Amino acid sequence: MELLRSHLSRVRIPEPTNRIYKNECSVSFDTPKSDGGLYVDLSSFLAFGKEYVAWNYEKTGNPVYLHIQQRIKPVSEDRPFKKPTLLAIGVEGGFDNQEPEYEEIYHIVILPDYIALSFPSVELPEKVRLSVNAVLLFEGAERKEQLASWTSEKKKTSDYAMNLEQINNGVIIPPSGWKCSKCEKTDNLWLNLTDGVILCGRKNWDGSGGNNHAIEHYQEKNYPLAVKLGTLSADLEKTDVFSYPEDDSVDDPLLAQHLAFFGIDFSSLQKTEMTTAEKELDQNMNFDWNRIQESGQELEPLFGPGYTGLVNLGNSCYMASTMQVVFSTRSFIERYYKEQNLKSAFILAPADPTFDLNMQLTKLGHGLLSGKYSLPTPEKQEGVPPRMFKTAISASHPEFSSMRQQDALEFFLHLLDQVEQAHAGKPELDPSRSFKFFIEERLQCPSGKVAYNKRADYILSLNIPLSEATNKEQLEASNKLKSEKSVAEKQSINHEVVRPRVPLEACLKCFSEPEEVHDFYSTALNEKTTAIKTAGFTTFPDYLVLHMRKFVLEEGWVPKKLDVYIDVPDIIDITHMRSKGIQSGEELLPEKASSVDENKATHIVPNEDIVSQLAIMGFNYLHCQKAAINTSNIGVEEAMNWLLAHMDDPDIDDPIHYGPRDTGIIIDEASVETLISFGFEEVVARKALKASGGNIEKATDWIFNHPEATSSTMDTDATTSSNSQTIDGRVPDGNGRYKLLALVSHIGTSTHCGHYVAHVRKEGRWVIFNDSKVGASADPPIDMGYLYFFERFDG
Repeated sequence: MELLRSHLSRVRIPEPTNRIYKNECSVSFDTPKSDGGLYVDLSSFLAFGKEYVAWNYEKTGNPVYLHIQQRIKPVSEDRPFKKPTLLAIGVEGGFDNQEPEYEEIYHIVILPDYIALSFPSVELPEKVRLSVNAVLLFEGAERKEQLASWTSEKKKTSDYAMNLEQINNGVIIPPSGWKCSKCEKTDNLWLNLTDGVILCGRKNWDGSGGNNHAIEHYQEKNYPLAVKLGTLSADLEKTDVFSYPEDDSVDDPLLAQHLAFFGIDFSSLQKTEMTTAEKELDQNMNFDWNRIQESGQELEPLFGPGYTGLVNLGNSCYMASTMQVVFSTRSFIERYYKEQNLKSAFILAPADPTFDLNMQLTKLGHGLLSGKYSLPTPEKQEGVPPRMFKTAISASHPEFSSMRQQDALEFFLHLLDQVEQAHAGKPELDPSRSFKFFIEERLQCPSGKVAYNKRADYILSLNIPLSEATNKEQLEASNKLKSEKSVAEKQSINHEVVRPRVPLEACLKCFSEPEEVHDFYSTALNEKTTAIKTAGFTTFPDYLVLHMRKFVLEEGWVPKKLDVYIDVPDIIDITHMRSKGIQSGEELLPEKASSVDENKATHIVPNEDIVSQLAIMGFNYLHCQKAAINTSNIGVEEAMNWLLAHMDDPDIDDPIHYGPRDTGIIIDEASVETLISFGFEEVVARKALKASGGNIEKATDWIFNHPEATSSTMDTDATTSSNSQTIDGRVPDGNGRYKLLALVSHIGTSTHCGHYVAHVRKEGRWVIFNDSKVGASADPPIDMGYLYFFERFDG
């Protein structure tokens, strides 16, 4: 007790604003359930496992800890399983995770000699008792993040609800017998709350749902809110209200008043249809994803180093599948496991290591690869919960901070971007380099002159040419059979699904084939024309990631998921896809139009097709216009890449100023000279000013944030070029032969719902990583991948 009293100055009583960690070690995945329990620093309120608490003492000198141990209580094994009715975990009506109950044992421990004192005890100093009681009372930081909404956040109040116009046109809605006013649909009906018209909902990508009459009515009338009639009941909170301009399910505080306007007495109505959230839950529980998850297969569970699962935090399968693949690559294994141990990462970390990306990547790497948390249990692997890693990696990204499902591709790119930024001072240590490569695009206008662009990327995004399917006869026979069946037969008979089979080679060929670029401004002709674009690699990465564009826009901008198989070989050779660079005798397009004819040059106008395709994806229309202009209307992919890279530009919302230059941005020559005087090359200075709206300060920041642009080989302006083919030494290069290492598969109606699963080739066999489930794969769905990861080999 005297020793404890001598350390009271190092003990703090937590305040409500403090983050308290008491459920998971800051540098490992140890918990109070682990052997040795968990030690909570009563000064910093960080927690550490038994093997790691001494590191914290050495680093901080904090000697007093609350030691928490949890021991399992016997639980009846016949506890019934209840089907969830809410998208939530651990609440009434939510998912019952069937977790056992534990009893907790507490001690006060004084380091470095691990002197233990019982808690609770009246003999303890009051400050210690107050500190511990507050720690135990406050919600842990880990638990706060876990209890965030799981798949469906609280609906926002519509901006249109409080001042909604309702037209007094004499419409009275009967309590039953509803039907779409434009077709025969009697389900999935929506009542427009402005004029009382009943119309059917949207047609889903698979043909189900309605006939789009409700959305077409909004596009014609601009009446913003509609209510799903089948969800009306006495409990208005469970009624589905949709806002078309906000493109989301919303809360209407005046719903009762708006319904009464059309004579609807909701108190006597019974709910007959699922809400949007309930449909999402039903899809998540009942989707037929047996193939991807290998359901029904007797999979051999795998344990040990490299076979550790990741606990699903609630719609985190996009992150789990991606990280399992990433930590199967040599670069990430070496950087965050072999070359850096937990202690060195902790020493380098700031005062709060839970937000340090380097620490949390190292923690995750050791958690997945050490085998410490991959031990056989009576039922299944428990896996490790990547909560702290998720907090660290998503700190700068509001979407990944949420508990909504995300696109695995977007997360992968965000991860590599954050890793690259973290190694800005030491690029030789950056493991993201192993994925990075350069693409060179060649544009030739009718004058015969050419331009070369060079850009860096981490993924090769491929179109899927359905016209190249190898099973066309089978598809035609299947479609003919379907057309001959009646509606009743189609509903009662489950036909074998016949999907197009497209070779991966055909997808790669699409990338390499010449493509017409319309509205290309030629500085040689001083006018807009059609150019021919071809593309090729200037470097081949250690790991080649292929993204299959399964989500496309049909006529009328209706999003659709391609139901297609991709025949992917075990080994590919893309040597022929290497760019040859500028050839002897080729003449480059001039950087700008000749001064004699410059005033005759047509102002570049953003290509409306490109702008519309970006806008339908949810991007701001002005931003889409700027993206098209700044990429010279080359194409949607280039515009999207520019848009994603410049969304945070301070001038992104500034109006567009059209000028005679091909970029549409007026560049002050004095500003160019100023940047040249700073030591920057003219081509880099012009590029930076274009990207920064002509502002010198912003242009300087842009140059420092885009170090690749300072290379003489880099010029993303479609009207300029460089004669050099020097390869950037920071990016690896080698032969073009690759072997399939892994794939991330997705099933669902969009990348933001459904489920992601990873399959990885390890030690000569395929392994399935399905969140916490890890097993030997019996039938990997190689033809159903969304992302394919290839590793270069010399064989």
